[in-house]
Amino acid sequence: MIRDIPQPSDYDVSTVNGFLPAETPLELLPDTYYGRWENIIRNLQALVLSKRLRGVVDSLPVLSTDYLRTEAEWRRAYLILAFISHAYIWGGDAPLERVPPSISIPFLKTCAHLELPTVATYAGVVLWNWKPLFDDEPIDLENLSTLTTFTGSLDESWFYLVSVAIEARAAPSIPLMLEAIRAARVNDSRTVVECLRSFAELLDELGALLHRMYENCDPHVFYHRIRPFLAGSRNMADAGLPNGVIFDDGTGTSDYVHYAGGSNAQSSTIQFFDLVLGIEHRPTGEQRPATTPNAPGSAPPGPSHNFIKDMRTYMPGPHRRFLEHVADVANLRDYVTLHRSNRALTTAFDACLAMLRAFRDKHIQMVSRYIIVKSRESRSHSRSLSPRAAPPSAPAAPTRINIARPPATSKKDAKNLRGTGGTALIPFLKQARDETGEPAIDAWARRLLTNGPADASSGARLTKVGEGASGEMEIVGLAGTWSVDDSEGGICHW
Repeated sequence: MIRDIPQPSDYDVSTVNGFLPAETPLELLPDTYYGRWENIIRNLQALVLSKRLRGVVDSLPVLSTDYLRTEAEWRRAYLILAFISHAYIWGGDAPLERVPPSISIPFLKTCAHLELPTVATYAGVVLWNWKPLFDDEPIDLENLSTLTTFTGSLDESWFYLVSVAIEARAAPSIPLMLEAIRAARVNDSRTVVECLRSFAELLDELGALLHRMYENCDPHVFYHRIRPFLAGSRNMADAGLPNGVIFDDGTGTSDYVHYAGGSNAQSSTIQFFDLVLGIEHRPTGEQRPATTPNAPGSAPPGPSHNFIKDMRTYMPGPHRRFLEHVADVANLRDYVTLHRSNRALTTAFDACLAMLRAFRDKHIQMVSRYIIVKSRESRSHSRSLSPRAAPPSAPAAPTRINIARPPATSKKDAKNLRGTGGTALIPFLKQARDETGEPAIDAWARRLLTNGPADASSGARLTKVGEGASGEMEIVGLAGTWSVDDSEGGICHW
């Protein structure tokens, strides 16, 4: 039996705001019982700066979650406790592996209610962390402010708000693409084409929004000031957490947990795009099966347990179930394949893939600039200041930092560098980008979108943006030309 097309409202998804809440997130828990929490989060930056946060949290009583009445209040509680716990762990001279019961007990209960892990997820720092400047204006970058940040900086607010704006602008794609799925069921190709064309235009707009990150978020500030607070508890040995983190529930039996830090892969919107277009993602490093793509009658790829699917466990429960429902009913890739003779249909579908691939290209370039380049700068700077550079008795010499091309990372070191979710970031992003073009229907478009070999007659090939023929990416900027190694780490790389 064919499953019904999902109703977004059944999964806490808004047809107006998408995966953002339908109502503006709470700025304050209404019950004064939670005044202690609110006082800490209101003064979070000052408490971290004065190094008083840990002492204040240690003396905090355990507050019950029994007075949280609405979903909006549960989300507010999650935001508060996630920010406080991360600031507690990372806001000192050295990280702490144990979060005290005063935060752990209510945080564990709040996460259980929202079906989230005990870590600051994309939902907490983005979806539930905004307010409009003016209630009668749309949700866009000119009308947004954050509720909470770790640093109080413009850069951190902008980092979150660009994602909020992307989520808001992408919201119309949800009813649009569900309508396309419905139309495909009844063989209404005209409606499918119209929906796909509108979707391609929307994806193009999202790429432009993503590019606005450079306006107010400085890479240096992000890498050195913001990024450390976003770290999770997985693969954090080099940062000082070899065993992970313990959320002490007061029983004396709490175990270490190992959760990934915040990641855009936790955005339900991006995964929704993949699902409705039939894009399959494999575990990082796994090659595409040697079969003819979209061959009539060919078996669909089997399920794979990979990083992208793992990131669904970091989404609110209703959103995760919505994606599972969408995956069950998605039919556009099969429909277009079956009607490949319809030129308007195949062109519209391939255009959507091209726009989503371009969006992912922009993301790779951004990660390179904000993470990879800054990581190499830091290593270069550290080596230039190393006391081994000169004997102790030697006279002091002016520090010289080679910024034209930082020293290459050894293969051994490179293998140890991991991204936010425990996977090498650049290989993951490149593979996800390349997989985006694999469902292309038209043979010529498929060669372009997958960087496959073009036939001699066409001579067409779409090179990877900013990359050489070998797949190596170069970033050209004020600091010189930087070759991006495939094995660099991610947002929480140390």
